[in-house]
Amino acid sequence: MSFIYQRRQLWLGVFFLLSVGLALMSCTDNPDSLSTAAPGSKEEAEKFIQDAEKRLLELNIKGQRADWVKSTFITDDTEAIAAEANERLIGATTELAEQARRYENLDLSPELKRKLKLLKLSLTLPAPKDPAERTELTKLTAAMEGDYGKGKYCPEGDKGKCLTLPEIEQIIATSRDPEELKRMWLGWHQIAVPIRKDYVRFVELSNKGAKEMGFKDTGAMWRSKYDMEPDAFAAEMERLWQQVKPLYDSLYTYTRRKLSEKYGKEVVPEDKPIPAHLLGNMWAQSWGNIYPLLAPANADRGYDLTAILKARNTDEKQMVRYGEAFFTSLGFEPLPSTFWERSLFKQPADREVVCHASAWDIDYEKDVRLKQCVQINEEDFSVVHHELGHNYYQMAYSTKPFLFRDSANDAFHEAIGDTVALSVTPPYLKQLGFIDKVPDPSADIGFLLDRALDKIAFLPFGYLVDQWRWKVFSGEIGPNDYNKAWWELREKYQGVAPPAPRSEQDFDPGAKYHVPANTPYARYFLAAILQFQFHRALCREAGFSGPLYQCSIYGNKKAGEKLKTMLAMGQSEPWPVALKAMTGEEKMDATAIIDYFAPLKSWLDEQNGKKTE
Repeated sequence: MSFIYQRRQLWLGVFFLLSVGLALMSCTDNPDSLSTAAPGSKEEAEKFIQDAEKRLLELNIKGQRADWVKSTFITDDTEAIAAEANERLIGATTELAEQARRYENLDLSPELKRKLKLLKLSLTLPAPKDPAERTELTKLTAAMEGDYGKGKYCPEGDKGKCLTLPEIEQIIATSRDPEELKRMWLGWHQIAVPIRKDYVRFVELSNKGAKEMGFKDTGAMWRSKYDMEPDAFAAEMERLWQQVKPLYDSLYTYTRRKLSEKYGKEVVPEDKPIPAHLLGNMWAQSWGNIYPLLAPANADRGYDLTAILKARNTDEKQMVRYGEAFFTSLGFEPLPSTFWERSLFKQPADREVVCHASAWDIDYEKDVRLKQCVQINEEDFSVVHHELGHNYYQMAYSTKPFLFRDSANDAFHEAIGDTVALSVTPPYLKQLGFIDKVPDPSADIGFLLDRALDKIAFLPFGYLVDQWRWKVFSGEIGPNDYNKAWWELREKYQGVAPPAPRSEQDFDPGAKYHVPANTPYARYFLAAILQFQFHRALCREAGFSGPLYQCSIYGNKKAGEKLKTMLAMGQSEPWPVALKAMTGEEKMDATAIIDYFAPLKSWLDEQNGKKTE
């Protein structure tokens, strides 16, 4: 999650809830007055939106500046300043979203109707009107996020050395001792137990707020953000999953067999779910850390990009220049001079900063920035291209009205960044002069497998997190079945099982940050689908006819124009319109993933057809 808007949503979760009660109470003395007020006129609606956009732009700029300083000069003071700015911003958003309901039944222009809808749906958490319930909701959510943030595992008998989540994740990623992995997994998941009771009440209060806003429940409100009816969106997610399931099944079968060979059939039976602690990730959502256990023979592609970059004495700024040159080769303008003056590319020696890579849009016009402690290696070479994809998207839609200055839906931004990164291919590296020749295709299976362990392994998890929450919000899953239903979904979609028996005393969904933080997750599943659909469309526009995974659009102005057209639309049109502008297709389509990984699918099926030796 690298785009700064989404990154800030995670960080701001607690501040949103702490401010929402005050914000709603400040907008009127009578909590029912707005909903019962007489409908306004068209002229009033136009004036309301005009004033709202101006107010939100000013508050967003102040919030972005404060957050930038907080992230690049971490002190108690800068954190407090950023929190205060963000509370004002989110309070105003909450107030305006409530006021917008007064105009929603008027006969307005399509543009004005869309702005009112986007303003109303900008809330992730609908708060009840009752002041006491709003206060209760803020306290519950602050407690849940606080419990998660303070979570540590203190191994029994060693109380003086507790492990944080990053430390536990490092062990999960590198250890090959199943008992140690089991201890780490169980140790982390116990931090969610206290969250369970608060989550039950949180669901009740959130649903009450959603119903007061006219939605069936909170899950229906989330699904309404995708320019279609909530049930239709749920069906669309399932359709996309069914498209990619055969590829996932092939990868899963191969992975389970290799893990069974590694740990023994008593630990990983070949006819049962894979124990979740053995897949190299706390949530078994990406499996790249176990690639060494799965790598095929002759997987070496014949070059080491990290070594090449270092041999060329590449520094942090030059890494970013390579990314900029990718976009200018497509016909985009160079990055503004302020980008180079104000961005952070290297970890300072004299202060603490947030090093996690993120793309920033400070003034919603041209003051875009990159914040990344760039490492001179292959991974960060791709990450730079990804982040600049966000920055160019931000600049492209900067001429739109403020409420349209965002991606077509919340998945498009991440998808664009990843689409650009997919063009970092050997042919591209050859054009840059980094390698003399493109590696023989015989080495491509290892590359595709490594990428699939990241991209394909994630898909079922990306889908099921919100499917669980939708069912919880709707009441289909009751509090007495939270954990049971969680593991039923994980087995159904991922084919994984916990490393030890679980009960309703546990709350394993709460061990994933996005659940206690109330952050929607469907966007990540959709981004994983869209990036390949975008990539295929741009490669087609560029006239590329080879295997999709070998395509790079570097230097192709025609593909660049197609990309520019879609980026410039921002959120001004429903996402199917933006999708059609890029791909010629009005539906999200996962067949591009199938095309991309076709050689790997054939290889996996061949391997899976062999008997285990």
